[in-house]
Amino acid sequence: MKRDFARFRPYEEKAYGSIAGRLIGPSPLQDGPQKPFSSGNNGTGSAQATSHQSTLFNTLQEKNTHESGGLNGRRIRLHSELARLPFTGYLSGGPGASGRGLLWSTAMNKPPLRVLHTSDWHIGRTLYGRKRYESFAAFLLWLGETIREERVDVLVVAGDVFDTSAPSNRSQELYYRFLCRIREHCRHVVIVAGNHDSPSFLAAPKELLRALNVHVIGAMSDDPAEETLVLRGRDGEPELIVCAVPYLRDRDIRTSEAGESLEDKEAKLLEGIRRHYAAVCALAASERSRPDLPLLATGHLFAAGGLTQEGDGVRQLYVGSLARVGADCFPDCIDYLALGHLHIPQKLGGSETRRYSGSPLPMNFGERTGKSVCLVDFTGRKAAVRCLPVPCFQALERVEGDWGRIESRLKALAGGDAKPWLEIVYTGAEVMSDLRDRLEKLVDGTGMELIRVKNARLIERALHREDADSLDALDVHEVFERCLAAHEVPEEQRPELRRAYQETVASLLEADARAE
Repeated sequence: MKRDFARFRPYEEKAYGSIAGRLIGPSPLQDGPQKPFSSGNNGTGSAQATSHQSTLFNTLQEKNTHESGGLNGRRIRLHSELARLPFTGYLSGGPGASGRGLLWSTAMNKPPLRVLHTSDWHIGRTLYGRKRYESFAAFLLWLGETIREERVDVLVVAGDVFDTSAPSNRSQELYYRFLCRIREHCRHVVIVAGNHDSPSFLAAPKELLRALNVHVIGAMSDDPAEETLVLRGRDGEPELIVCAVPYLRDRDIRTSEAGESLEDKEAKLLEGIRRHYAAVCALAASERSRPDLPLLATGHLFAAGGLTQEGDGVRQLYVGSLARVGADCFPDCIDYLALGHLHIPQKLGGSETRRYSGSPLPMNFGERTGKSVCLVDFTGRKAAVRCLPVPCFQALERVEGDWGRIESRLKALAGGDAKPWLEIVYTGAEVMSDLRDRLEKLVDGTGMELIRVKNARLIERALHREDADSLDALDVHEVFERCLAAHEVPEEQRPELRRAYQETVASLLEADARAE
Protein backbone atom coordinates (compact mmCIF):
# COMPACT_ATOMS: atom_id res chain seq x y z
CA MET A 1 0.00 0.00 0.00
CA LYS A 2 1.38 3.37 -1.03
CA ARG A 3 1.71 5.90 1.76
CA ASP A 4 1.73 9.68 1.39
CA PHE A 5 4.49 11.24 3.48
CA ALA A 6 4.12 14.81 2.24
CA ARG A 7 2.75 16.03 5.52
CA PHE A 8 5.87 14.86 7.34
CA ARG A 9 8.23 16.64 4.95
CA PRO A 10 8.78 19.85 7.03
CA TYR A 11 9.62 17.79 10.10
CA GLU A 12 11.90 15.45 8.19
CA GLU A 13 13.71 18.39 6.62
CA LYS A 14 14.33 19.87 10.04
CA ALA A 15 15.36 16.56 11.57
CA TYR A 16 17.67 15.54 8.73
CA GLY A 17 19.24 18.99 8.60
CA SER A 18 19.91 19.22 12.34
CA ILE A 19 20.80 15.67 13.39
CA ALA A 20 20.90 13.22 10.53
CA GLY A 21 22.82 15.78 8.49
CA ARG A 22 25.56 15.61 11.10
CA LEU A 23 25.46 11.82 11.17
CA ILE A 24 25.04 10.81 7.54
CA GLY A 25 25.42 13.94 5.41
CA PRO A 26 22.91 16.10 3.54
CA SER A 27 19.23 15.27 3.59
CA PRO A 28 17.73 13.67 0.49
CA LEU A 29 15.08 16.33 0.78
CA GLN A 30 17.74 18.99 0.15
CA ASP A 31 19.17 17.34 -2.99
CA GLY A 32 16.44 18.68 -5.24
CA PRO A 33 12.81 17.79 -5.88
CA GLN A 34 12.01 14.32 -4.57
CA LYS A 35 8.98 12.10 -4.72
CA PRO A 36 7.24 11.19 -1.49
CA PHE A 37 8.93 8.34 0.39
CA SER A 38 7.11 5.13 -0.34
CA SER A 39 7.83 1.44 -0.54
CA GLY A 40 6.13 1.48 -3.91
CA ASN A 41 8.22 4.25 -5.49
CA ASN A 42 11.11 2.90 -7.55
CA GLY A 43 12.55 6.30 -8.62
CA THR A 44 16.01 7.60 -7.91
CA GLY A 45 14.68 9.89 -5.23
CA SER A 46 13.22 6.90 -3.40
CA ALA A 47 16.51 5.00 -3.64
CA GLN A 48 18.38 7.97 -2.16
CA ALA A 49 15.81 8.37 0.55
CA THR A 50 15.85 4.68 1.36
CA SER A 51 19.64 4.70 1.57
CA HIS A 52 19.59 7.62 4.02
CA GLN A 53 16.73 6.06 5.99
CA SER A 54 18.52 2.73 6.19
CA THR A 55 21.73 4.38 7.40
CA LEU A 56 19.87 6.46 9.97
CA PHE A 57 17.93 3.42 11.19
CA ASN A 58 21.13 1.39 11.56
CA THR A 59 22.65 4.26 13.50
CA LEU A 60 19.65 4.27 15.82
CA GLN A 61 20.36 0.66 16.71
CA GLU A 62 23.65 1.58 18.39
CA LYS A 63 23.76 1.99 22.15
CA ASN A 64 22.10 5.32 22.53
CA THR A 65 23.13 5.93 26.11
CA HIS A 66 26.86 5.82 25.43
CA GLU A 67 29.26 7.60 23.17
CA SER A 68 30.25 5.61 20.11
CA GLY A 69 32.62 6.09 17.21
CA GLY A 70 30.42 8.01 14.75
CA LEU A 71 30.42 7.90 10.99
CA ASN A 72 33.51 9.44 9.45
CA GLY A 73 35.33 8.77 12.72
CA ARG A 74 33.32 11.38 14.67
CA ARG A 75 32.06 10.67 18.15
CA ILE A 76 28.36 11.17 18.61
CA ARG A 77 25.99 11.07 21.52
CA LEU A 78 22.65 9.73 20.37
CA HIS A 79 20.35 9.58 23.31
CA SER A 80 19.94 13.30 24.08
CA GLU A 81 19.82 14.29 20.41
CA LEU A 82 17.29 11.69 19.28
CA ALA A 83 15.08 12.26 22.30
CA ARG A 84 14.64 15.85 21.15
CA LEU A 85 13.59 15.03 17.55
CA PRO A 86 10.40 17.10 17.09
CA PHE A 87 8.79 14.88 14.48
CA THR A 88 6.90 11.68 13.87
CA GLY A 89 7.79 9.94 10.62
CA TYR A 90 8.26 6.70 8.77
CA LEU A 91 11.44 4.93 7.89
CA SER A 92 10.20 2.73 5.07
CA GLY A 93 11.65 -0.10 3.10
CA GLY A 94 12.65 0.42 -0.52
CA PRO A 95 13.22 -1.59 -3.62
CA GLY A 96 14.31 -5.08 -2.73
CA ALA A 97 13.23 -4.66 0.86
CA SER A 98 10.46 -6.60 2.51
CA GLY A 99 8.08 -3.77 1.81
CA ARG A 100 7.10 -3.39 5.46
CA GLY A 101 7.36 0.18 6.76
CA LEU A 102 8.85 0.90 10.16
CA LEU A 103 7.08 3.59 12.20
CA TRP A 104 9.28 5.67 14.49
CA SER A 105 7.22 7.90 16.73
CA THR A 106 8.13 10.32 19.47
CA ALA A 107 5.04 9.04 21.24
CA MET A 108 7.03 5.86 21.90
CA ASN A 109 9.68 7.89 23.73
CA LYS A 110 8.18 11.30 24.32
CA PRO A 111 10.88 13.95 24.79
CA PRO A 112 10.91 15.93 28.02
CA LEU A 113 9.27 19.32 28.10
CA ARG A 114 12.08 21.87 28.26
CA VAL A 115 11.66 25.17 30.13
CA LEU A 116 14.21 27.97 30.39
CA HIS A 117 13.92 30.07 33.56
CA THR A 118 15.50 33.52 33.71
CA SER A 119 14.77 36.81 35.47
CA ASP A 120 16.03 40.27 36.40
CA TRP A 121 17.16 41.47 32.98
CA HIS A 122 16.84 45.11 34.08
CA ILE A 123 17.01 46.31 30.49
CA GLY A 124 18.08 49.95 30.43
CA ARG A 125 19.95 49.93 33.72
CA THR A 126 23.00 52.17 33.77
CA LEU A 127 26.18 51.67 35.74
CA TYR A 128 26.94 54.97 37.49
CA GLY A 129 25.55 56.82 34.50
CA ARG A 130 27.20 54.61 31.82
CA LYS A 131 24.67 53.16 29.38
CA ARG A 132 24.88 49.40 28.76
CA TYR A 133 22.67 48.78 25.74
CA GLU A 134 25.41 46.81 23.96
CA SER A 135 25.55 44.29 26.82
CA PHE A 136 21.77 43.93 26.97
CA ALA A 137 21.60 43.42 23.21
CA ALA A 138 24.39 40.83 23.36
CA PHE A 139 22.63 38.92 26.15
CA LEU A 140 19.29 38.82 24.34
CA LEU A 141 21.02 37.64 21.17
CA TRP A 142 22.77 34.89 23.15
CA LEU A 143 19.51 33.94 24.85
CA GLY A 144 17.71 33.64 21.52
CA GLU A 145 20.45 31.40 20.15
CA THR A 146 20.39 29.30 23.32
CA ILE A 147 16.63 28.83 23.03
CA ARG A 148 17.08 27.63 19.45
CA GLU A 149 20.05 25.37 20.10
CA GLU A 150 18.63 23.84 23.28
CA ARG A 151 15.18 23.46 21.71
CA VAL A 152 13.42 25.23 24.53
CA ASP A 153 9.66 24.78 24.58
CA VAL A 154 8.72 27.40 27.20
CA LEU A 155 10.58 30.54 28.31
CA VAL A 156 9.74 31.88 31.78
CA VAL A 157 10.87 35.39 32.83
CA ALA A 158 10.33 35.90 36.56
CA GLY A 159 10.14 39.68 36.74
CA ASP A 160 12.18 42.87 36.36
CA VAL A 161 12.28 42.85 32.58
CA PHE A 162 13.06 46.56 32.64
CA ASP A 163 14.97 48.57 35.21
CA THR A 164 12.43 51.37 35.49
CA SER A 165 8.70 51.79 35.17
CA ALA A 166 9.29 54.11 32.20
CA PRO A 167 11.82 52.27 29.98
CA SER A 168 13.48 54.11 27.13
CA ASN A 169 12.51 53.55 23.52
CA ARG A 170 15.75 51.67 22.93
CA SER A 171 15.04 49.36 25.87
CA GLN A 172 11.59 48.61 24.49
CA GLU A 173 13.02 47.97 21.04
CA LEU A 174 15.45 45.36 22.44
CA TYR A 175 12.61 43.64 24.31
CA TYR A 176 10.11 43.44 21.47
CA ARG A 177 12.74 42.51 18.89
CA PHE A 178 13.78 39.60 21.09
CA LEU A 179 10.20 38.35 21.44
CA CYS A 180 9.75 38.45 17.66
CA ARG A 181 13.08 36.70 17.07
CA ILE A 182 12.27 33.65 19.23
CA ARG A 183 8.69 33.09 18.14
CA GLU A 184 9.68 30.39 15.65
CA HIS A 185 11.80 28.49 18.16
CA CYS A 186 9.82 28.65 21.40
CA ARG A 187 6.19 27.58 21.75
CA HIS A 188 5.33 29.75 24.76
CA VAL A 189 6.79 32.70 26.65
CA VAL A 190 5.55 33.56 30.15
CA ILE A 191 6.52 36.96 31.58
CA VAL A 192 5.53 38.33 34.99
CA ALA A 193 6.22 41.82 36.31
CA GLY A 194 8.79 42.49 39.02
CA ASN A 195 9.06 45.34 41.48
CA HIS A 196 11.02 47.46 38.97
CA ASP A 197 8.43 47.00 36.22
CA SER A 198 5.32 49.07 35.63
CA PRO A 199 2.48 46.51 35.75
CA SER A 200 0.28 48.52 33.40
CA PHE A 201 3.08 49.24 30.93
CA LEU A 202 4.22 45.62 30.77
CA ALA A 203 0.69 44.28 30.37
CA ALA A 204 -0.61 46.95 27.94
CA PRO A 205 0.20 44.93 24.77
CA LYS A 206 -0.71 41.54 26.27
CA GLU A 207 -3.58 40.89 23.85
CA LEU A 208 -1.29 41.51 20.89
CA LEU A 209 1.54 39.47 22.40
CA ARG A 210 -0.83 36.59 23.07
CA ALA A 211 -1.03 36.11 19.30
CA LEU A 212 2.69 35.25 19.50
CA ASN A 213 2.04 32.89 22.44
CA VAL A 214 3.61 35.42 24.80
CA HIS A 215 1.66 35.51 28.08
CA VAL A 216 2.17 38.62 30.23
CA ILE A 217 0.93 39.06 33.80
CA GLY A 218 1.51 42.56 35.09
CA ALA A 219 -0.26 42.67 38.43
CA MET A 220 -1.98 40.50 40.98
CA SER A 221 -5.64 39.79 40.28
CA ASP A 222 -8.47 39.04 42.67
CA ASP A 223 -9.44 36.23 40.29
CA PRO A 224 -6.87 33.37 40.48
CA ALA A 225 -7.86 32.32 36.96
CA GLU A 226 -6.11 35.43 35.60
CA GLU A 227 -2.79 34.05 36.84
CA THR A 228 -3.40 30.43 35.85
CA LEU A 229 -2.14 29.44 32.40
CA VAL A 230 -2.65 26.08 30.73
CA LEU A 231 -0.03 25.85 27.99
CA ARG A 232 -0.68 23.42 25.15
CA GLY A 233 1.73 21.55 22.93
CA ARG A 234 1.70 21.25 19.15
CA ASP A 235 -0.82 18.43 19.43
CA GLY A 236 -3.24 20.72 21.25
CA GLU A 237 -2.95 18.78 24.50
CA PRO A 238 -1.97 20.50 27.79
CA GLU A 239 1.77 20.22 28.44
CA LEU A 240 2.32 22.61 31.37
CA ILE A 241 0.28 24.55 33.92
CA VAL A 242 1.80 27.84 35.07
CA CYS A 243 0.85 29.80 38.16
CA ALA A 244 2.07 33.13 36.77
CA VAL A 245 2.31 35.10 40.01
CA PRO A 246 3.92 38.56 39.61
CA TYR A 247 5.47 40.74 42.27
CA LEU A 248 2.87 41.10 45.03
CA ARG A 249 2.71 44.72 46.11
CA ASP A 250 2.13 45.61 49.71
CA ARG A 251 -1.14 47.41 49.05
CA ASP A 252 -2.50 44.41 47.12
CA ILE A 253 -2.06 41.84 49.86
CA ARG A 254 -2.32 43.82 53.10
CA THR A 255 -4.67 46.37 54.57
CA SER A 256 -2.98 48.95 56.77
CA GLU A 257 -4.39 49.76 60.18
CA ALA A 258 -3.55 52.65 62.49
CA GLY A 259 -1.30 51.79 65.39
CA GLU A 260 -0.15 48.38 64.13
CA SER A 261 3.39 47.36 64.95
CA LEU A 262 6.13 46.38 62.54
CA GLU A 263 5.63 42.76 63.59
CA ASP A 264 1.91 43.00 62.77
CA LYS A 265 2.74 44.33 59.31
CA GLU A 266 5.17 41.49 58.69
CA ALA A 267 2.64 38.86 59.77
CA LYS A 268 -0.03 40.35 57.49
CA LEU A 269 2.33 40.48 54.51
CA LEU A 270 3.42 36.87 54.88
CA GLU A 271 -0.14 35.69 55.37
CA GLY A 272 -1.27 37.63 52.30
CA ILE A 273 1.48 36.05 50.17
CA ARG A 274 0.70 32.57 51.50
CA ARG A 275 -3.03 33.01 50.91
CA HIS A 276 -2.52 34.21 47.34
CA TYR A 277 -0.27 31.32 46.35
CA ALA A 278 -2.67 28.86 47.96
CA ALA A 279 -5.60 30.20 45.93
CA VAL A 280 -3.79 30.27 42.57
CA CYS A 281 -2.15 26.87 43.05
CA ALA A 282 -5.39 25.24 44.17
CA LEU A 283 -7.08 26.37 40.97
CA ALA A 284 -4.09 25.29 38.88
CA ALA A 285 -4.02 21.84 40.46
CA SER A 286 -7.72 21.41 39.68
CA GLU A 287 -6.92 22.09 36.01
CA ARG A 288 -4.72 19.00 35.75
CA SER A 289 -6.21 16.87 33.02
CA ARG A 290 -3.83 14.00 33.79
CA PRO A 291 -1.84 13.04 36.89
CA ASP A 292 1.58 13.61 35.28
CA LEU A 293 0.89 17.14 34.00
CA PRO A 294 3.61 19.37 35.52
CA LEU A 295 2.87 22.59 37.40
CA LEU A 296 5.29 25.52 37.48
CA ALA A 297 4.86 28.64 39.61
CA THR A 298 6.63 31.99 39.42
CA GLY A 299 7.45 34.51 42.10
CA HIS A 300 9.26 37.81 42.49
CA LEU A 301 10.14 38.17 46.14
CA PHE A 302 12.81 38.00 48.82
CA ALA A 303 12.93 34.49 50.27
CA ALA A 304 14.14 33.78 53.78
CA GLY A 305 17.82 32.88 53.71
CA GLY A 306 18.32 34.50 50.30
CA LEU A 307 21.83 35.67 49.44
CA THR A 308 22.71 39.16 48.21
CA GLN A 309 25.96 41.00 47.55
CA GLU A 310 27.04 44.50 48.42
CA GLY A 311 26.08 46.87 45.63
CA ASP A 312 24.00 44.37 43.64
CA GLY A 313 21.10 46.80 43.39
CA VAL A 314 18.46 44.53 44.97
CA ARG A 315 15.74 46.76 46.39
CA GLN A 316 14.19 46.06 49.73
CA LEU A 317 10.67 45.05 48.78
CA TYR A 318 8.78 45.86 51.95
CA VAL A 319 9.28 48.29 54.79
CA GLY A 320 11.96 47.24 57.26
CA SER A 321 14.06 44.09 56.94
CA LEU A 322 10.88 42.06 57.05
CA ALA A 323 8.69 39.84 54.89
CA ARG A 324 11.38 37.32 54.01
CA VAL A 325 9.17 34.65 52.52
CA GLY A 326 9.67 31.13 53.87
CA ALA A 327 9.48 27.94 51.82
CA ASP A 328 6.24 27.03 53.61
CA CYS A 329 4.45 29.82 51.70
CA PHE A 330 4.51 27.71 48.53
CA PRO A 331 2.11 24.74 48.18
CA ASP A 332 3.50 21.23 47.67
CA CYS A 333 1.71 20.82 44.34
CA ILE A 334 4.35 23.05 42.69
CA ASP A 335 6.77 20.93 40.64
CA TYR A 336 9.15 23.82 39.87
CA LEU A 337 9.28 27.29 41.43
CA ALA A 338 10.85 29.94 39.17
CA LEU A 339 11.87 32.89 41.32
CA GLY A 340 13.16 36.36 40.54
CA HIS A 341 14.41 39.42 42.46
CA LEU A 342 17.69 38.18 43.94
CA HIS A 343 20.62 38.56 41.55
CA ILE A 344 22.73 35.64 42.78
CA PRO A 345 21.74 32.24 41.31
CA GLN A 346 20.66 30.10 44.25
CA LYS A 347 18.35 27.40 45.53
CA LEU A 348 15.52 28.05 47.96
CA GLY A 349 16.07 26.00 51.08
CA GLY A 350 18.49 23.72 49.24
CA SER A 351 15.78 22.47 46.89
CA GLU A 352 16.83 21.60 43.34
CA THR A 353 13.43 22.61 41.98
CA ARG A 354 12.91 25.93 43.80
CA ARG A 355 15.40 28.42 42.45
CA TYR A 356 16.45 31.96 41.73
CA SER A 357 17.98 32.10 38.27
CA GLY A 358 19.74 35.34 39.19
CA SER A 359 20.34 38.30 36.90
CA PRO A 360 22.10 37.50 33.59
CA LEU A 361 24.26 40.62 33.80
CA PRO A 362 26.07 41.99 36.84
CA MET A 363 24.16 45.00 38.10
CA ASN A 364 27.13 46.43 39.95
CA PHE A 365 30.83 45.93 40.59
CA GLY A 366 29.86 44.09 43.77
CA GLU A 367 28.38 41.13 41.86
CA ARG A 368 31.25 38.71 41.44
CA THR A 369 29.47 35.36 41.13
CA GLY A 370 28.95 33.66 37.80
CA LYS A 371 25.73 34.33 35.92
CA SER A 372 23.43 31.63 34.58
CA VAL A 373 19.98 30.64 33.38
CA CYS A 374 18.13 27.48 34.42
CA LEU A 375 17.15 24.74 31.97
CA VAL A 376 14.38 22.56 33.38
CA ASP A 377 13.43 19.26 31.73
CA PHE A 378 10.07 17.84 32.79
CA THR A 379 9.52 14.10 32.43
CA GLY A 380 5.98 13.97 33.68
CA ARG A 381 6.05 15.97 36.89
CA LYS A 382 9.68 15.20 37.63
CA ALA A 383 11.94 18.18 36.97
CA ALA A 384 15.66 17.89 36.19
CA VAL A 385 17.53 21.20 36.39
CA ARG A 386 20.72 22.23 34.61
CA CYS A 387 22.29 25.69 34.93
CA LEU A 388 23.73 27.21 31.76
CA PRO A 389 26.45 29.83 32.32
CA VAL A 390 25.85 33.20 30.68
CA PRO A 391 28.92 34.62 28.89
CA CYS A 392 30.53 37.81 30.18
CA PHE A 393 29.68 40.53 27.69
CA GLN A 394 31.53 43.33 29.46
CA ALA A 395 34.13 42.70 32.17
CA LEU A 396 33.83 44.73 35.38
CA GLU A 397 36.78 45.15 37.72
CA ARG A 398 36.97 46.69 41.17
CA VAL A 399 40.49 47.77 42.18
CA GLU A 400 40.93 48.69 45.83
CA GLY A 401 43.95 49.74 47.87
CA ASP A 402 46.63 52.38 48.14
CA TRP A 403 48.19 54.05 45.11
CA GLY A 404 50.93 51.47 44.65
CA ARG A 405 48.48 48.57 44.57
CA ILE A 406 46.09 50.39 42.24
CA GLU A 407 48.87 51.39 39.83
CA SER A 408 50.32 47.88 39.54
CA ARG A 409 46.91 46.28 39.06
CA LEU A 410 45.91 48.70 36.31
CA LYS A 411 49.18 48.07 34.46
CA ALA A 412 48.55 44.33 34.64
CA LEU A 413 44.98 44.74 33.34
CA ALA A 414 46.17 46.96 30.48
CA GLY A 415 48.17 44.04 29.09
CA GLY A 416 45.16 41.70 28.98
CA ASP A 417 42.34 41.28 26.48
CA ALA A 418 39.34 41.89 28.77
CA LYS A 419 39.40 45.72 28.63
CA PRO A 420 37.23 46.04 31.74
CA TRP A 421 35.18 48.88 33.06
CA LEU A 422 36.79 50.02 36.30
CA GLU A 423 35.73 50.98 39.79
CA ILE A 424 38.62 52.41 41.77
CA VAL A 425 38.44 52.54 45.57
CA TYR A 426 41.39 54.42 47.01
CA THR A 427 42.09 53.62 50.68
CA GLY A 428 45.63 54.94 51.06
CA ALA A 429 46.72 57.18 53.93
CA GLU A 430 47.98 59.93 51.64
CA VAL A 431 45.43 62.55 50.64
CA MET A 432 45.35 62.58 46.82
CA SER A 433 43.34 65.46 45.44
CA ASP A 434 44.51 64.62 41.90
CA LEU A 435 43.53 60.94 42.05
CA ARG A 436 41.27 61.01 39.01
CA ASP A 437 43.85 62.80 36.88
CA ARG A 438 46.46 60.17 37.72
CA LEU A 439 44.03 57.35 36.94
CA GLU A 440 43.01 58.82 33.60
CA LYS A 441 46.66 59.02 32.52
CA LEU A 442 47.12 55.36 33.45
CA VAL A 443 44.13 54.07 31.46
CA ASP A 444 44.48 56.39 28.46
CA GLY A 445 44.79 54.36 25.28
CA THR A 446 44.34 50.98 27.01
CA GLY A 447 40.69 50.38 26.08
CA MET A 448 39.74 50.32 29.76
CA GLU A 449 37.18 52.79 31.04
CA LEU A 450 36.92 54.53 34.41
CA ILE A 451 33.32 54.23 35.57
CA ARG A 452 33.64 55.18 39.23
CA VAL A 453 36.38 56.60 41.44
CA LYS A 454 35.85 56.47 45.19
CA ASN A 455 38.38 58.35 47.30
CA ALA A 456 37.82 56.92 50.77
CA ARG A 457 40.39 59.26 52.30
CA LEU A 458 38.45 62.32 51.22
CA ILE A 459 35.13 60.77 52.20
CA GLU A 460 36.29 60.77 55.76
CA ARG A 461 37.05 64.49 55.56
CA ALA A 462 33.95 65.91 53.95
CA LEU A 463 30.36 65.08 53.10
CA HIS A 464 30.38 67.04 49.85
CA ARG A 465 33.44 66.32 47.80
CA GLU A 466 34.60 66.74 44.30
CA ASP A 467 36.73 63.67 43.66
CA ALA A 468 34.64 61.12 45.52
CA ASP A 469 31.05 60.03 45.05
CA SER A 470 28.68 62.26 43.15
CA LEU A 471 25.05 62.31 44.19
CA ASP A 472 24.23 60.00 41.27
CA ALA A 473 26.53 57.35 42.75
CA LEU A 474 24.49 57.16 45.99
CA ASP A 475 21.17 55.42 46.46
CA VAL A 476 18.30 57.11 48.30
CA HIS A 477 19.00 55.29 51.56
CA GLU A 478 22.67 56.32 51.60
CA VAL A 479 21.66 59.94 51.08
CA PHE A 480 19.21 59.73 53.99
CA GLU A 481 21.84 58.16 56.26
CA ARG A 482 24.25 60.96 55.46
CA CYS A 483 21.56 63.52 56.23
CA LEU A 484 21.02 61.91 59.63
CA ALA A 485 24.74 62.09 60.29
CA ALA A 486 25.12 65.65 59.00
CA HIS A 487 22.30 66.87 61.25
CA GLU A 488 23.62 64.84 64.20
CA VAL A 489 20.29 63.14 64.84
CA PRO A 490 20.48 61.13 68.10
CA GLU A 491 20.82 57.37 67.60
CA GLU A 492 17.67 56.56 69.58
CA GLN A 493 15.57 58.64 67.17
CA ARG A 494 16.97 57.17 63.97
CA PRO A 495 15.11 53.79 63.78
CA GLU A 496 11.67 55.45 63.71
CA LEU A 497 12.82 58.06 61.20
CA ARG A 498 14.25 55.30 58.97
CA ARG A 499 10.96 53.37 59.02
CA ALA A 500 8.97 56.49 58.11
CA TYR A 501 11.41 57.28 55.31
CA GLN A 502 11.29 53.69 54.01
CA GLU A 503 7.49 53.75 53.92
CA THR A 504 7.60 56.95 51.88
CA VAL A 505 10.15 55.55 49.42
CA ALA A 506 8.26 52.26 49.08
CA SER A 507 4.99 54.02 48.28
CA LEU A 508 6.73 56.09 45.59
CA LEU A 509 8.41 53.05 44.02
CA GLU A 510 5.22 50.98 43.98
CA ALA A 511 3.08 53.73 42.49
CA ASP A 512 2.36 52.82 38.85
CA ALA A 513 2.84 56.25 37.33
CA ARG A 514 2.08 54.93 33.83
CA ALA A 515 -1.27 53.38 34.74
CA GLU A 516 -3.23 56.44 33.62
